Amino acid sequence: MSAPLPLRNIAIIAHVDHGKTTLVDQLFRQSGTFRDNQRIEERAMDSNDLEKERGITILAKCTSVEWEGTRINIVDTPGHADFGGEVERILSMVDGVILLVDSSEGAMPQTKFVTGKALALGLRPIVVVNKVDRPDERIQEVLDEVFDLFVSLDASDEQCDFPVLYASGRNGYANEDPSMREGTLTPLFKKIVEHVPAPEADVDGPFKFLVTLLDRDNFLGRILTGKVQSGTVKVNSPIHALDNDGKLVETGRASKLMAFRGLERVPVDEARAGDIISIAGMTDATVSNTIADPSVTEPLHAQPIDPPTLSMRFAVNDSPMAGREGTKVTSRMIRDRLEREAESNVAIKVTESADKDSFEVAGRGELQLGVLIETMRREGFELGISRPRVLYGQDDKGARTEPYETVVIDVDDEHSGTVIDKMALRKAEMTDMRPSGGGKTRITFTAPSRGLIGYHGEFLSDTRGTGIMNRLFDKYGPYKGQIEGRANGVLISNCAGEAVGYALNMLEERGSLFVRPQDKIYEGMIIGENAKPDDLEVNPAKSKQLTNFRSTGKDDAIRLTPPRIMTLEQAIAYIDDDEMVEVTPKSIRLRKALLDPHERKKAGRKKEAA
Repeated sequence: MSAPLPLRNIAIIAHVDHGKTTLVDQLFRQSGTFRDNQRIEERAMDSNDLEKERGITILAKCTSVEWEGTRINIVDTPGHADFGGEVERILSMVDGVILLVDSSEGAMPQTKFVTGKALALGLRPIVVVNKVDRPDERIQEVLDEVFDLFVSLDASDEQCDFPVLYASGRNGYANEDPSMREGTLTPLFKKIVEHVPAPEADVDGPFKFLVTLLDRDNFLGRILTGKVQSGTVKVNSPIHALDNDGKLVETGRASKLMAFRGLERVPVDEARAGDIISIAGMTDATVSNTIADPSVTEPLHAQPIDPPTLSMRFAVNDSPMAGREGTKVTSRMIRDRLEREAESNVAIKVTESADKDSFEVAGRGELQLGVLIETMRREGFELGISRPRVLYGQDDKGARTEPYETVVIDVDDEHSGTVIDKMALRKAEMTDMRPSGGGKTRITFTAPSRGLIGYHGEFLSDTRGTGIMNRLFDKYGPYKGQIEGRANGVLISNCAGEAVGYALNMLEERGSLFVRPQDKIYEGMIIGENAKPDDLEVNPAKSKQLTNFRSTGKDDAIRLTPPRIMTLEQAIAYIDDDEMVEVTPKSIRLRKALLDPHERKKAGRKKEAA
């Protein structure tokens, strides 16, 4: 064994919006990663457009900073459980974790998800209480919550004896004294170097490397990222890939080696045990494969991945407006894109239907699949998307089981009764209710995932936009039986053309509208929500009959209520089982799966007979 490398590998764990990416920005600045005159964007680690727009981390990413002769490799983990497939693999690359918690909100469900995975791997955490300068901070209670969380996750005594720092990522300071409101992040750098062990590096052994992330480059092909577990590798060294059972996947050469330096991936000639690197040169190797010297026959152990819980049907867009706005509309293009996604994102499973025109895509949640659809539409795809449905399982006795989620809801006290009633209708059981200060209540439920599909929009309306809901997959439990769906029917267009203001004005009394005057419409398209439970076919293209007779009074000016314009997630959550969302690069339209009214009636009669 050679002397330990001056190297530390850490992951940062935090709930959505607790300031993780902002803290990494400050670590870059204070370690001298950026030149003084270098122009850098805020939240530099949120590299793609969707991450910047939503303010959330979707993809796990590696970076590194140098501090006083020690290289610190930092892995930014997603804070949302829907992207948990990224998290489970990433944690096998690191030797310690920083758990970042908000000084007011405390330990949240998504924090629990990633922390549980980290503690199970035996990683020792450093707890950083962030945003200590918030006026509503409750530092001591938050620390108690973190300790209770560790105990509930079966942390060892060593893990429960965690060091604590009090920080403000935005203002760039961290301290062991909770009353300090100035300084730098030097105490955090010191704590990382002291508390996180150097990687166990067997430099003299044969080269072994576990793939934890997969990326694609137009010039280099597959880029496999992970930690070198033992040995050294040089450019053009012969290597082979083994799967979990030790079977040979392929042989090849390490055509390019890259290490992380700040935000850049830079080419290197050699990598040693303990380094986090990327290798190019393989064509079939994928996540959880072992890349090793040809003499190695035993694969490295890979973390098992939690199964998908939700699936949607991605179909070729077959509406009358297909092909007008997108450039990628064929089933072959959609299949290739989904297969590429499933290759790099192990939490997604794709199966082709018998008719070859649609694909069943299974993932962790509505948000994960929503992000995939949004990414595809920005790339020029047109798709028809079905309502999400949960994936059922079976217990030992052959009884049907379904996924359950832990739901933590923070609402103003006045709305708590409404939320409890609505959750009860969706077969949720309340497990905890406590005041969280400032006139708010925190309510915890265990609920079947099926009942939560489509609830978020209704929840925001019920709480006047002030409620916060956090969901986390818990377990598979007994099937809960029938759950009531959407209470209202829809208004369906019975003709094609353009929506007319005169007709829409008449239809407003029937319910709320989703279209504006001059919007293109077609038969079977959903143009609004009916005020009653039944679906209603209407004519939104009917114009006023013009005659040469004058009416006694002046015509009333048409004043329409602004329509309800839905985002992609809202549209997916809104639709019923016999409806679809038509997604194109420019539009999101709701429609019936069967556009012809006679076909719909036939299908309805069949369903009743069954």
